[in-house]
Amino acid sequence: MTLAAATGCGGETQGKPTESAESADSVTYITAFGAAGRDAFAWIAEEKGYFREARLNVRIELGKAAGENLKAMASGQVQFASLDLTGAMISAGAAGGKGYKDFRAILAIHQQTLVSIMSMEGTGITTPKDLAGKKIAAAANSVNQLLFPGYARLAGIEAAGVSWVAVQPVQLGSTLASGKVDALSTFLIGRPTIEKATMQAKQKKLVVFPYSEYLPDLFGNAVLTTTELTKKDPDLVKRFREAMRKALVYTVEHPDEAAALLHQKQPETAADAASQEIKLMTPSVTAEGTGASIGLISKTRMLGAIESLRSAGLVESAMTPEDVVDFAAMPGS
Repeated sequence: MTLAAATGCGGETQGKPTESAESADSVTYITAFGAAGRDAFAWIAEEKGYFREARLNVRIELGKAAGENLKAMASGQVQFASLDLTGAMISAGAAGGKGYKDFRAILAIHQQTLVSIMSMEGTGITTPKDLAGKKIAAAANSVNQLLFPGYARLAGIEAAGVSWVAVQPVQLGSTLASGKVDALSTFLIGRPTIEKATMQAKQKKLVVFPYSEYLPDLFGNAVLTTTELTKKDPDLVKRFREAMRKALVYTVEHPDEAAALLHQKQPETAADAASQEIKLMTPSVTAEGTGASIGLISKTRMLGAIESLRSAGLVESAMTPEDVVDFAAMPGS
C-alpha cells in the first residue's frame, strides 16, 4: 500500500521513467506535506531531467507531516523524505530515547526555522507572554507543538496553561477567524493565506511571533534518508541529493515557472499561492547574510542548532552533528 493510500494525504504522483531499469536506481520520495509551494522543487527535478541525469527513477508521493514521514522511512515504504529537521531532532534527542533516530539529513531546504505563532490584532495578544492560558491551533503532532516548550521557556511564556487544538492545515485560517482559538502555529510562509481568511471574516490583520526570534540557529525543512541507506549506497544518496539541490536552486530562481508546473502536476494546488509561498521562503533557502550555500548543512551550523535545542531543554546533551547529518553527502566530501 502506498503512503498516500495509507495516510489519506491526498494522492500520489508517479515520477515518469528517467532511465532504463538496467541503469537507473528506483526510489520513492515523499513531500513535506501535500503539494505546497515549498515542495515544488521535487517536480522540477523530475521535469528538468535532474533525476534522469542522476540515473534515478523517482516516485514522488504526498507526505503528511514530520512524524508520519519519519514512520514511512522507518517502515521502508520510502527512501527519502522532506520534513522539518528540527522536529526530527527533537524526536530523536528527547529524554528517554524512544524517538526514531535512524535518519540522516542530506539537504537543507530552509536554513532557518519558519515556525511561528499567529494571532489577530485586537485580541489582546501583543507579545509572546500573552499566549499564557490561550488556545492555539496547529496540525496534530507537528513540529509547532514539539518546539513550543523550548520557545515558551525562552520567550517567558507560562506553557503549562496553553491548550492545543488539532486542526487540518487547510482549516487554520478559518479556525482562527471564527474565534474558536486565540492563536495558531504554522510556517511563516503561510501568512498570506491565514491573513486572507481573517481579513475576509473580521477585517483583522495578524500579529506574528516567529520562533526564530528566540531560536535563531534552527533549521527548517530538510531532505532526509535512512542511516542504513547512507551506509549501504552512499553514491545513490549523493546523486539524489545533487538532483534535489539543483531543483531547489532552479525553483527559487524561477518561482512562477515552478508553481505553474506544480499546478499542472497537482491541479488542486493554485499556482499563484504556490508562487507566493516560494518567494516568501526564498530568503530562508538562500540564507542571505549567512554565507551558506543553498542546501548545505555545515558542522558548525548543526552544532549551533543542537546547542539551541539543548539550552531550551528539548534534546539530551549526547546528540552530535554526526547523529543528524550525513556529512559525506555534502559538497566537497
